[in-house]
Amino acid sequence: MSTQQYYSLPKPEARNGFDSLELKSGPIPKPGAGQVLVQVKAVSLNFRDLIIALDKYPLFLHQGNLIPCSDGAGVVKEVGEGVTKWKPDDKVASNFSADHLKGAVPTKEEAQTGLGGGVDGMLAEYRVLPASSLVRIPSHLSFEEAATLPCAALTAWNALYGLIAVKSGETVVAEGTGGVSVFAAQFAVAAGARCVLTSSSDDKLAKVRAAIPQHLHHLLTTVNYKTNPVWEKEVMRVSDGIGASHIIEVGGAGTLPKAFACIKPGGVLTDIGFVASGDMPNVPGLVLGTSSIYRGILVGPREMFEDMNRSISSHQLKPVVDKVFDFKDAKKAYEHQWSGSHVGKVVIRVGA
Repeated sequence: MSTQQYYSLPKPEARNGFDSLELKSGPIPKPGAGQVLVQVKAVSLNFRDLIIALDKYPLFLHQGNLIPCSDGAGVVKEVGEGVTKWKPDDKVASNFSADHLKGAVPTKEEAQTGLGGGVDGMLAEYRVLPASSLVRIPSHLSFEEAATLPCAALTAWNALYGLIAVKSGETVVAEGTGGVSVFAAQFAVAAGARCVLTSSSDDKLAKVRAAIPQHLHHLLTTVNYKTNPVWEKEVMRVSDGIGASHIIEVGGAGTLPKAFACIKPGGVLTDIGFVASGDMPNVPGLVLGTSSIYRGILVGPREMFEDMNRSISSHQLKPVVDKVFDFKDAKKAYEHQWSGSHVGKVVIRVGA
């Protein structure tokens, strides 16, 4: 019987950080009816993957041993009975939540199928997945680049298009230089919107600017919030006093007051993270006082993933990949992302 290697985390209560990742061997699974066997070529990391290994993830989590990581890209090797959409050698990526196919907001049941959380994820040489959960990857992307799309890119796309679509001439704020914010900056300027990108590092901001096509540089404004802590005033300046139509909020308590200070009436403030410390402000009061929309999202559906990929192909966008690690060095990849020194996405190359 053919075997594969995969990483596994123990039950949540037995996890002690990234050292809990264990490389194991087991049989290559066979696809059943409606399923596809994918040979995984690359996996990318998200903050969610790190806190799952630390047993600090607050949402849906499988209570047994778990193959981690939601994001992967690879090649179809075998299809199960009744599968007609896919054939061997098709290049595909996995949707973040396997059963979330339509609608910007998943049901509770759909959210529980998040790969690497509610169900086994992608950090393996082979994975059997529902045929309905797969999307075709843009042809101009490598597997390492395509592996960055399922969580970070789709979250950014949902934030900008899932409720009220961003329009040319509007202003978008993307906090930080992690995966979601970098994708949000790329999507915003591709749509003809201005983007204000914040970071504590001039070097990180420069790396993001370098990933933006030269002819769109005038649409990107970068702000170092260490040297310019009132970045909300810069947003108001860039937007001609109107405010931002969309804000990608990753800081939580530490950044929400500033975000609400520069959101325009009717603007959408999408909360996707909580990395900054501080006392939580009076969010209901801020929402009411600004006539804005405060929204939390859990990535997005497969149909939205397909829409996003068409746009990525049309604009020939290239994800920002910070560093690629070998499969045997998965723990080092986790540690690198945890250090916060990355810009864009950290990737693990699984197979040649």
